[in-house]
Amino acid sequence: MRPTVEKGGSGLSSSVFELSIETEFCAAHAIVLVGVREAVHGHNFRVTVTVGGPELDGEGLLCDFHAVQAALHPIISRLNNTNLNEVSPFDRVNPTAENIARHIGDALKVAVGPVLPRGVGVRSVRVTESPGCAATYWLGR
Repeated sequence: MRPTVEKGGSGLSSSVFELSIETEFCAAHAIVLVGVREAVHGHNFRVTVTVGGPELDGEGLLCDFHAVQAALHPIISRLNNTNLNEVSPFDRVNPTAENIARHIGDALKVAVGPVLPRGVGVRSVRVTESPGCAATYWLGR
């Protein structure tokens, strides 16, 4: 959700701050396209997680980058250097960039929830499979 702009007046009707954390993992996968499974191949998947909220704390921070990184690390570690088709949930879910983004986003929302300040949440997860090819999962809030 992006800030809305009003005509006239002060401009922004509600301010939103966002922080992004980037990481990368290497994995292989074979997705099913039009009912046909591709050959297994690998990627350096780039992941960009964005958290956001309406206000900063007394120190001028939305949240601690390191807390988000710490919550993200075990989620990414489970996927790194694997054949995704053999790792839950992708042993039963097509390991597309879209499904990878959803998996990371849903897992991170649970993992980071207790350490984020009130009103701050995971907004989106973007997975770049190869240069110019990315999928984004929007969690809202």
